[in-house]
Amino acid sequence: MELIESESTNESRDFTKVAKQVALFLDFDGTLVEIAPMPDEVKLDRQLAPALDTLRSTLGGALALVSGRPIPDLDGFLAPYHFDIAGLHGAQIRLGGTIRSQADAPEALREALRELIRFANSHVGILVEDKRISAALHWRLAPQLQDEALALARKLAAGMGPSVRLQEGKSVAELVPAGASKGNAISWLMREAPYSGRTPVFIGDDITDEAGFATVNALGGLSIRIGAGETCAGRRLASPTALRTILLAAAESGSLTTDAFCQG
Repeated sequence: MELIESESTNESRDFTKVAKQVALFLDFDGTLVEIAPMPDEVKLDRQLAPALDTLRSTLGGALALVSGRPIPDLDGFLAPYHFDIAGLHGAQIRLGGTIRSQADAPEALREALRELIRFANSHVGILVEDKRISAALHWRLAPQLQDEALALARKLAAGMGPSVRLQEGKSVAELVPAGASKGNAISWLMREAPYSGRTPVFIGDDITDEAGFATVNALGGLSIRIGAGETCAGRRLASPTALRTILLAAAESGSLTTDAFCQG
């Protein structure tokens, strides 16, 4: 396991002295699983879902996924377990088995989706995901089309007005409701039981996670980026494998504190 200090780490902050009652927030793609060429091709370690269920009990229920995927998509990968989830970059939030917050799909999204599909139909390797509340354009299988795909997504976002923002990530650009962000979702959850009063820990891997890192930093918590890239996260882990090692060990020991992420 390799833990790498981020260049942006605040050297004056000693996370080993942070309060031990953790609220754990986890991205999915690139964090719990390796990135795959197609969204439905990711592989979840068979030990991980039961380990997360154990950790949820260890943390008094304060464990949630914070992802760009829809909630049913994540449920499918983690079955038979159902976790608290902020899906679609925070546009929908399930807490305690109930959808507690969900943004409305912008009216202009349907027309924008048609434009994205027309682009995909005329370019091999382009994938469009219709998530109902949002729409994502992927070019992982056609990296040579990145500039053209981004230009289209940015044009559509600009034309849709203030109700929509463009969320850019690794080989993807997504049109999402303007008020939805992983940072806002974490802030919302941190005001609710069983998360309130705990030290937030958020782990992600992409530019889509930066708002979550910033929120957790502002709350005095621990932000961790998986892999390379400019970030405001305070710490880094080398890979999803390194994170899984920590989570599986914590589940086996029945204990998870901020210290577990600060070794090495």
